[in-house]
Amino acid sequence: MELLHEEKICCPYCNEVIVIVVGSEDLDQEYIEDCSVCCQPIRVQVTTNINDELMVITYNENDA
Repeated sequence: MELLHEEKICCPYCNEVIVIVVGSEDLDQEYIEDCSVCCQPIRVQVTTNINDELMVITYNENDA
């Protein structure tokens, strides 16, 4: 597994595609990343899929 990986995500607020950098140390973590376009806080969850590849899930800060 790569140490760092650029991931394109869609901001749940402004719908712009932005690039974030995630690493294997982020695995099974959830953190807040501010959108580089609208500055809103995005909840980012990093996990793996069935093929052991990093998978990034984003949420609006108010989503449960």
